[in-house]
Amino acid sequence: MPKIVRPEDCQPARTLWYDRKKYITINFAIQNPKDVQVDIQDTKIILSCKDVDDNNIYNEIEFYDRVFKSDSTVKVFDRTINTLIRKVKENVAWPRLQKDLAKPAWLLVDFDNWRDWENEEEDGMAEYEQYVDMLNDMKNKGEPPAMDDLDDLSD
Repeated sequence: MPKIVRPEDCQPARTLWYDRKKYITINFAIQNPKDVQVDIQDTKIILSCKDVDDNNIYNEIEFYDRVFKSDSTVKVFDRTINTLIRKVKENVAWPRLQKDLAKPAWLLVDFDNWRDWENEEEDGMAEYEQYVDMLNDMKNKGEPPAMDDLDDLSD
């Protein structure tokens, strides 16, 4: 069993998060993590591990709202530890990940994956309508050209 390290003897991992209708995603950026321990509770998450240089990494985040710890997943990769955590209150946007208003420097919003999901259904319907219009345009252009004379080009 790994030795328990006090949080004050550790450094935090750079952490990116984003919000979806049913889930929040938290990605901890850690090079070659080892001895990984992730404790997801109803009100917080605790990450403890070592990085490639044997530095002790520790993050503790008290959530903005409650989550279902039993419906959450953790995946460890070479450069990140990814968590997908189910929110208790679906369809409610989280304005921040933490309960505390003060945001630590290591915690960032993942704008590459962030979406304004409140309009997600409308956006999806607009995309679908554009696709249907494109298909209808293709149908209305008539028969495709005959290509039976292409054999003459190979001589």
